[in-house]
Amino acid sequence: MSATRVVLMGDPTYFSIRAGANPHTRTAWGRRKTVDRTKAIAQWHAFAQLLCRHDVRVLVVPPDPQWTGLVYPANAGFLFPLDAATPIQKKTFSLANLLPSRAGEQAIYEPFLTRCGFSTTHLQTRFEGEADFFPVGERYLFTYGRVEAQRFRFRWGMPPYERVYGFRSGIGVLAELQQIVTGKEVIPLELCDEAYYHGDTTLCAFGPQRRLLLAYLEALMPAAVERLQTLLRDEVIPLQAEDAALYAANSFTLTQNNKHFLFMPAGVSTTLQAQIWERGVEPVTIDVSEFLRKGGGAVKCMIGDLGPNDETGLTSAQLAFRHERDYQTLFPNT
Repeated sequence: MSATRVVLMGDPTYFSIRAGANPHTRTAWGRRKTVDRTKAIAQWHAFAQLLCRHDVRVLVVPPDPQWTGLVYPANAGFLFPLDAATPIQKKTFSLANLLPSRAGEQAIYEPFLTRCGFSTTHLQTRFEGEADFFPVGERYLFTYGRVEAQRFRFRWGMPPYERVYGFRSGIGVLAELQQIVTGKEVIPLELCDEAYYHGDTTLCAFGPQRRLLLAYLEALMPAAVERLQTLLRDEVIPLQAEDAALYAANSFTLTQNNKHFLFMPAGVSTTLQAQIWERGVEPVTIDVSEFLRKGGGAVKCMIGDLGPNDETGLTSAQLAFRHERDYQTLFPNT
C-alpha cells in the first residue's frame, strides 16, 4: 500500500477555554475568552476538508468535554522518524508531558495511537510535543523557556495585576530527546516572549526536506537568534511583526507528488506569500481565527503530524479503526 500523509485533528465539539493557559485565551483583565463554537466548528471542518482535497488523510480524535485542548494535537507528542515512508511498526510516538491543565489528554491520545498501529513511549520531563521539537533539514530544533506556575501577580498599572504564563517545555527534557532521535543533531533555542509560548508559533520549517525556515526572531533570545542565523543563513525568512502576530509561523508543510505546499493562517501578507512562492512552495491560506484569537493556536497547532504512513503489516482491527476515525468516514456529508 502506498504511503499517504496522515494527520491527527481533534473533534471541536466541546472546544472552549477551560484553563486560559496562554496570553491569547484571556482578556486584558484576565478573564477567559468565550469561544464562538458554531464559528469554530465551521472553520475546523473547512480546514479538514482542505487537507482532504490535498490527499491528506485526517484521523479525528474524539472529543471530551473535560479536555477541550484536544483540538490542538500538535502538543500530543512527536513521531520519530517523521518523514520516512517506512512501516508504522518501525516508528514510535513519544507522548508529551503536558502542563497540569492538559495532562489528562495523554490518556486519550495513547490508546488512540496504539489502535492506529503506533508504539508509544512517555517523556518524563515537561515537554509539549512537536510544538517545541521538529526537524529542519537533517537537524532538529528544540525550543524551550522557563516553566512557571501559572498565576496572577500584582503590578503597578491597570489592571493592577497580570497573568504569569511561562513556557511549555523545559530545558531538562533535552537529554531525553537526544536519546530518542539518535544520530540527529538537536539545536536548543530559548524563547523569550510568552505570546509565542511554543516554538511552532515563531518557527516553521517548510519546503523540500524542510530546509527553509520562517522565523520571528524577536521571540527568541539573542543567543538563539545568533545560533540560528549561523546554522541556516540564507534559508531563514525573517517574519515581520504583523505576520508573526497572525501566527504565520504556525503553518503546516506538505509535499505531495513533488509539489510543495505551506498551509498558513488567513490574513498573512502578500509580501510573505510572495517570498514563499519564490522558493518553489505554494502558500495555501485558511481561516482558523477562532482557534488563534481564543485558544492561542492556529494551523499547525490543530494538526498532529503522523507523517507518510505505510500501512503494510497492520492488523485488520487497526485498519478498521483507522477507517472508522477517518474524517471522510465520520463526516461523509460535509
